[in-house]
Amino acid sequence: MKYVVSGYIGFDNFGDEAIAHVLSQKLKKSGAEKVTLISSNPERTSELHGVYSCGMLKFLPSLLEADVLISGGGSLLQDVTSVKSLIYYLGVIYSALILGKKVEIFAQGIGPINSSFGRFLTKFALKRAYKITVRDRKSQELLNSWNIKSELVKDPVFDIELSPKNQTGTVGIQLRSFNGVDEIFLNRLADTISQRFSDKNIQIISLQDKLDLPVCEQFAQTLQNKGMENIEVKKQLSVNDAIDIISNLEYLVAMRFHANVIGIKAGVKTLAINYDPKVERLAEEYNLPMINMQDSDFSGQFERLFN
Repeated sequence: MKYVVSGYIGFDNFGDEAIAHVLSQKLKKSGAEKVTLISSNPERTSELHGVYSCGMLKFLPSLLEADVLISGGGSLLQDVTSVKSLIYYLGVIYSALILGKKVEIFAQGIGPINSSFGRFLTKFALKRAYKITVRDRKSQELLNSWNIKSELVKDPVFDIELSPKNQTGTVGIQLRSFNGVDEIFLNRLADTISQRFSDKNIQIISLQDKLDLPVCEQFAQTLQNKGMENIEVKKQLSVNDAIDIISNLEYLVAMRFHANVIGIKAGVKTLAINYDPKVERLAEEYNLPMINMQDSDFSGQFERLFN
């Protein structure tokens, strides 16, 4: 069988590259004749994952020779980030359907989809998929309300094998640029971190430097202004680097979905920062303490973290 995989690949995003790695390895082990990842950086993607790759607007030749399109994992079918991205990923699915290819929706978080036209297009496409797996209960409930059957599975990143832990008592703070991650929020978070972890080493973790690094460096400076000294900004990380750093922490305070996933899998005491419905869903499913960016007081959730 020949497979084409559509996802948010080639953008140096930790979670999506980790998913691409897990999926590529699974397909190769299952005896796939050919695996092609659709990527914004095909050359780099081929080098990283040891499979074929094609450009994001040059996928038709690969689809023509493929048997199956796999869409996912991640949160591809939603319009909170961008309506354009929803239309693009649906466009790949529709192209496969028109060409008579099997379509599998793989370990996705579906929605939110706010536009009625977007919901119509998504329903129409998913009703024609031969297999759908979702990574959280709310996605499954949404599909149930559309009379579309799906299977609930773990996020693929949970399948990554971790090296033995070597905890050093370090606190990891993982941040990304986003509306609401402003000076007020960072100052409030820094107050809490400096009060609660004054005796700890702090690692501030950038998982996608283009989006994360500016706010990580700003937060490091905010902590220094409050008298904290043992601070290190971790950047330019490979998938394996990021996994090793997170899995060896004692505590993790994280925004990104897959940073929280690695924290959970590694048994790190983890507190989620709610910036997206997928993070809220994860925190609910795994009973993580969680703070909202508009909260005026974080102390209650940090107490949950310690306990």
